[in-house]
Amino acid sequence: MINTKETNFVSAVIYVHNSETVLQGFLKEIYTVLEKNFYKFEIICVNDASTDKSKSEIEQFAKMANNRTISIINMSMYHGLELSMKAGVDLAIGDYVYEFDLPYNGVNKKVIMDIYYKAMEGNDIVAVAPSNKGGGVNRLFYQVFNRYSLSDGDIGQEIFRILSRRAINRVDSISTMVVYRKAAYANSGLKREVVIDNSFDDKEVARSNNRSNIELAMDTLILFTNAIQRLAFCVSLLFLFLSIGIGCYTWISYFSIRKPVEGWTPIMLFLSMGFFGVFLILTIILQYLSVVLRIVFKKKQYLIESIIKITNN
Repeated sequence: MINTKETNFVSAVIYVHNSETVLQGFLKEIYTVLEKNFYKFEIICVNDASTDKSKSEIEQFAKMANNRTISIINMSMYHGLELSMKAGVDLAIGDYVYEFDLPYNGVNKKVIMDIYYKAMEGNDIVAVAPSNKGGGVNRLFYQVFNRYSLSDGDIGQEIFRILSRRAINRVDSISTMVVYRKAAYANSGLKREVVIDNSFDDKEVARSNNRSNIELAMDTLILFTNAIQRLAFCVSLLFLFLSIGIGCYTWISYFSIRKPVEGWTPIMLFLSMGFFGVFLILTIILQYLSVVLRIVFKKKQYLIESIIKITNN
């Protein structure tokens, strides 16, 4: 019998936050696929300050992984998905790195290898996306991002992905701080591919979506699109026309036969709307400065409490 195992070293980085109910089964599925198809691999679980028994579940699983090392990165506090995964990828040493943004039931084993083979064809970033594109705020965010993105590639809902070492190095060279990985990958200039997984449960998409937040969306739109610049321009243009309109109204009222009471109302309206526009633009400028401050002056992106390597020989 010919052994067809792959010789590349692969790393699987898994984000864990209060996932005890699905973690054991998910790790077994991932381990089974990697053990069957690769000579050398590692599994890295990033424990993002879980308050349940997620850490114990990982340790229990590691005792059953024969002759393999399972690493646990314990974050010192809750960091969120993006920074936690950055910590995991920084520790990974694989030629190719899987990023699992959440553990879930019923992982499609075939798709795990499908995207690896796609990567071997020359795609540096291969993502798995659900057939359902999602809805609500998240769908709106992706529409705005793709409409005003500074790159050619679109982004959307993703379940997990595989990265080549070249892709990881490229993203690290672009910026010292990765605000949003999917946007950074889309702007890397490397070849990307998306594989649709029709078996993925839509409920898992909703659970993953709950981790997103307004601050992350705002930072991403500022750094990787020109949407905020266009918004500021439109707001400025709006108040320019408003100023012209009120000026015309005041001029016409002054020369009309039936003169109104002294123009207190239009003046107050003009002042209130004008100040609203000024403060809105200042808010956008301050948001820009906040992002720049974090990128330029914040030397350490994340804090790790401990790294545990468990090997069962």
